[in-house]
Amino acid sequence: MGRSTQMRRQGAGWLIAALPLMLSACVDKADLPRPVAQGDPAKGLAVVREVGCAACHRIPGVAWPEGRSGSNLAGFGARPMIAGRLPNQPDVLIRWLIDAPSLDPQTAMPPMPLSHAQARDVAAYLYTLDDD
Repeated sequence: MGRSTQMRRQGAGWLIAALPLMLSACVDKADLPRPVAQGDPAKGLAVVREVGCAACHRIPGVAWPEGRSGSNLAGFGARPMIAGRLPNQPDVLIRWLIDAPSLDPQTAMPPMPLSHAQARDVAAYLYTLDDD
C-alpha cells in the first residue's frame, strides 16, 4: 500500500472518530436551563420599555412601538443562538445587551446604555419569552 493511501485511511479514521464530537457541538441546547442569577424579569421588562428596545425589536409585553429592523424577540428563551452566531447563555447575553459590537463587529445592534444589573434583568426577562 502506498504512502498516500495509508494517509487517506488514517485521515478517514480520524474523521470517523471525531464525528460524534463535531456533531455534539451542533446539538440544540435551547432546552437547557438559563438561570440569570439575581435577574428580575419584571425589572427587565421595565428597562426594555425605558431604553426603547422596541424601536428596533418586536417584543412581547411591549405594545408600541413594534420595531422591524431587529429580530422579533418572541420565543427568544427557546433559541439556541443569539443573532445566529453566539451561544444563547446568560453571560454571553448580558455582554451582548451591553455591547453587542464587541462580540460581533458586523451587528447592527448598537452598544446600549445599560448597567450590568439592568442587562441582567433584561436577560432574565428575555428568557421568559419561550413561546413563538
